[in-house]
Amino acid sequence: MNEKILELIHEKKFGLLKEALTEIMPVDIAEIFDELDKKNTIILFRLLQKDKAADVFSYLTSQQRRDIVSAIHETQLNEILEELYFDDKIDFLEEMPANAVKKILASSTEEERKLINQFLNYPDNSAGSIMTIEYVDLKKEMTVKEALADIKKTGVDKETIYTCYVLNKKRKLEGIVSLRKLVLLDENLLIEEIMNEDFIVTHTMDDQEEVANLFKKYDLITLPVVDKEDRLVGIITIDDIMDVIDQEATEDFQRMAAMEPTDEEYLHAGVFTLARQRIVWLLVLMLSATLTGGVIKRFESILETAVLLMVYVPMLMDSAGNAGSQSSTLIIRGLALGEIKLEDYLKVFWKELRVSLIVGASLSIVNFVRVIAIEKVQINIALTVSITLLITIVMAKVIGGILPIAAKKLKLDPAIMAGPLITTIVDALALIVYFNIAHLLLGL
Repeated sequence: MNEKILELIHEKKFGLLKEALTEIMPVDIAEIFDELDKKNTIILFRLLQKDKAADVFSYLTSQQRRDIVSAIHETQLNEILEELYFDDKIDFLEEMPANAVKKILASSTEEERKLINQFLNYPDNSAGSIMTIEYVDLKKEMTVKEALADIKKTGVDKETIYTCYVLNKKRKLEGIVSLRKLVLLDENLLIEEIMNEDFIVTHTMDDQEEVANLFKKYDLITLPVVDKEDRLVGIITIDDIMDVIDQEATEDFQRMAAMEPTDEEYLHAGVFTLARQRIVWLLVLMLSATLTGGVIKRFESILETAVLLMVYVPMLMDSAGNAGSQSSTLIIRGLALGEIKLEDYLKVFWKELRVSLIVGASLSIVNFVRVIAIEKVQINIALTVSITLLITIVMAKVIGGILPIAAKKLKLDPAIMAGPLITTIVDALALIVYFNIAHLLLGL
């Protein structure tokens, strides 16, 4: 279908193109925009029906939105924004330049302007910044019949109607009730009789990663957001939290690869932007690697006496780095999913110690046999390399398991303790152990 749309654009058959777009889902149309230049992006967007244009707009990248906003009339922009759900509108406004935001606010009602300003003032990555105000609220004095009538009247403008929220006169959340219950139960029952008073909430200032953990832990579809006075101010829906999970996972991957996190897509990012994201951590790691060079220089006399020892340095350093990365990756994942808590550090230490002893012993035995049988080196050198390998694996796995927990304790992202940083630390430790064992066993 994408090929057909692109062909119609190329051949400028706009009548057929407009007709074809009515049969395609908004998310699939948004993917087509990735293959268009700025000129054709504007043409394709103008051919969309108003309601579909708003849906497609919510799926576009920041740069594509800017291109469209700069090319369409302010009236058309306001029509699109009116069709957007409130949380998607806030996301859009956060990406736009200040002058564009002022224009949009100027054309909004006083009540909507107040709400928009309130949302824009919530900290980035907080529950308040990702919630929506489009939810169904009911009164506990209503009957089921009255509640269903109210949903039919107001639900068309809500982002979700499957979960309804029961509020008192002060807008404090007293209970929740599902649409399924309302449809199936006796219409004369009171909402107070059927509402669920045991529910999960989050607060406006809670971190979005904690909110994502609540969704995963309790299998939620929506989550109410309350202020410090426990008044309901909005809800977070599963589609928004999926975006958060994707964003947090991307940040973790970037940090684990020693990069500065960014929301910008790779193909839309400039080369200088990509370079800036990478260069800081590479400089840090490059400078920290001088520690390894310092260790080698300190034990230079041992290397001059037994040059053969240098042959095994890359193998020891690589094994240490790989072992540490394995452990840190598992622990970082466990922390992200809530499977591992800060108070579990002793359990992690004990488990990684036992695992590392098994892995280290196995690798050391295989390495000892290999060095003796294949490389025909002296037994004391084979022992030096193999004992170092055992100790290094144990150290690397324990450090790789504990450092992410320590980072979490210090309010840092555990992902920064992944691959490159762990490797730099354990490389230096591996060399220190290696040369000290060589000093003891070889008498150098």
